[in-house]
Amino acid sequence: MRSIWNGAISFGLVSIPVKLVNATESHSISFRQIHSEDNGRIRYRKVCELDDREVSTAEIGKGYEDADGTVIPITDEDLAHLPIPTTRTIEIVAFVPADRIDPLQMGTAYYLAVGAAAAAKPYTLLREALKRGNRVAVAKYALRGRERLGMLRVVGDALTMHGLLWPDEVRAPEGVAPDEKVTVRAKELDLADALMETLGDVDLDDLHDEYRAALEEVIAAKAAGEALPMAPEPDTGGKVLDLMAALENSVRAARESRGDGKAPERAPEKRTAGKKAPAKKTTEKKTTEKKAGEKGAAEKKAAAEKVTGKKAAERKPPARRTAQRSAQGSAQKTAAQEERKSGRKPPAKKAAPRKTPA
Repeated sequence: MRSIWNGAISFGLVSIPVKLVNATESHSISFRQIHSEDNGRIRYRKVCELDDREVSTAEIGKGYEDADGTVIPITDEDLAHLPIPTTRTIEIVAFVPADRIDPLQMGTAYYLAVGAAAAAKPYTLLREALKRGNRVAVAKYALRGRERLGMLRVVGDALTMHGLLWPDEVRAPEGVAPDEKVTVRAKELDLADALMETLGDVDLDDLHDEYRAALEEVIAAKAAGEALPMAPEPDTGGKVLDLMAALENSVRAARESRGDGKAPERAPEKRTAGKKAPAKKTTEKKTTEKKAGEKGAAEKKAAAEKVTGKKAAERKPPARRTAQRSAQGSAQKTAAQEERKSGRKPPAKKAAPRKTPA
């Protein structure tokens, strides 16, 4: 990788010679401007307006246009005399926790490579200190004609620097959030959480630029004179007004795409009076109640038999009293038989006097 800047990292009295290397690259497909009639290239030529001729890159320099239109030429030698220490130095001004850096400020990323063999020891020292302290370094540096703000952090075994916007270059989000007061229900949050859990786990290495792949397919078909691939039909489904239904369908679709056909679980609702429980639970409950009833009936029956036997035992007359009653009955029976043999009738019982109505 070709370095785009040479200088040194400075913190305290420690200086580390480094080279700045681009950490990212663009894979986007670029187009040329052409003349539609004959496919001729459209080119922009750099022409000096005084000489009215095209000039080469080597002949082009920098200049500042004053308010009155006067152009003041500025050379690289002039820039080398800038009265700041960051012209060739990445000057670390602070070490802070990583969460202190607003992601809105982060821009282009660079790798910092050692610029000399002697830089290996201080380079490693800075890297390990950042690791152990779980911090990042905030630094100033000059690049392409202006002083910039940067953040140094550890990536693997290398030091990386992210260009940062100055705090006053980040706009406040005024007028962006909706002005309407909206109430979000707990059930909607539960479904949103379920959707985030389903979609939240992804291997970033599996993500790729589908637009670029489709564009390459169109270009290849065009170059080969083949039929262009068919574009998918746009989604013309009706507007979903029910947020709960949209969330449930999203969770279901996400789980099906990952091979999990389990339906989303809705938040528990309050049961109304008279609402039946699920059939499975009712069956299990009835079975349990039936067994408990049978057990209770058996226990009640045993207890009843025990009580009945006890009461029967209490009602049973003593043996002596029973014998006396049996002897009296036999004597009365014998007397009645003798009276029938002699022809005597037993004295009639006196009837109770009847009342005569007045």
